[in-house]
Amino acid sequence: MTDGFELLYLTRAEVEAAGVTMAEIISALEVAFREKGEGRTEMPPKPGVHPGSADNFVHAMPAWIPALRSVGVKWVSGFPGNAGRGLPYISGLLILNDPETGIPTAIMDCTWITAMRTGAASALSARYLARPDSRVLGVLGCGVQGRTHVEALRLVLPGLAELRAYDVDAAKAGAYAADMAARHGLSAAAVSSPREAVTGCDVVVTAGPILRIPHATIKAGWLDPGAFAAAVDYDSYWDAAALAELDTFTTDDTPQLLRVREGGYFRDIPAIHADLGELVTGRKPGRETPAERTMACNLGLALDDMAVAPLVVVAARERGLGVRLPL
Repeated sequence: MTDGFELLYLTRAEVEAAGVTMAEIISALEVAFREKGEGRTEMPPKPGVHPGSADNFVHAMPAWIPALRSVGVKWVSGFPGNAGRGLPYISGLLILNDPETGIPTAIMDCTWITAMRTGAASALSARYLARPDSRVLGVLGCGVQGRTHVEALRLVLPGLAELRAYDVDAAKAGAYAADMAARHGLSAAAVSSPREAVTGCDVVVTAGPILRIPHATIKAGWLDPGAFAAAVDYDSYWDAAALAELDTFTTDDTPQLLRVREGGYFRDIPAIHADLGELVTGRKPGRETPAERTMACNLGLALDDMAVAPLVVVAARERGLGVRLPL
């Protein structure tokens, strides 16, 4: 035990009950990526192991954001087979440390933070890459990320009014569409084929499991000129010929994408135009013409988590949430 020190422990329910909003998360990520673009953050590529299957992962994700006085690590797993066990695909813990002493100050469930910050990062990318007048949103994969992406994207693209939802489980897509219509006032409907959630859409989100070998459902000619795609599941949904039609391909961190590529992912992606820090700082342009096909293939960074976790801790303390544990 470290005499005189204690940390705050927050369950998943308490993290969510802290009440941090999506708008606050997007703002925090914009600060973090501006700092990244200016070279003032520290974030090594995340190491990982793959127990039992190449598509299972457990990652360690550390980051330091001086401007937010946030340093810590997330230990997160993703197991696609968990759905059949009635378990969440993503689970894990996040630890915050004191930047002056290194002493751990908080430990919390990371599931809600991961869901929210991933949608927020796509929305931040959309601010630079989507057409401001975007109206029709297509979502392929109607799980947790499908929900947080609608919430986040509507904050940066307020003209979004129609949602087309596709999932391999048709009943899941129908329930999702009804839920999104009720929550967000959208005209929402489940569609029977993946192409219906791509062609005719101004924004497309693919949010299935991350796979080393893409199932490549989305084919060339499906994505309209002028559309923006957020590939939340790496390139799993995208055929090589469809990726070749993109005019602008971005990510959240180029070195990490290149490292992941060494592990067998991203075999057929186009050249990387920019990372999100370069877009936020203006070092690289975002969308330049209305007809560009653009994509953000964000990996999900420790930077995102360390931008959000301090917001959760402050809000939780204000509400008297959590348990204080001695070190």
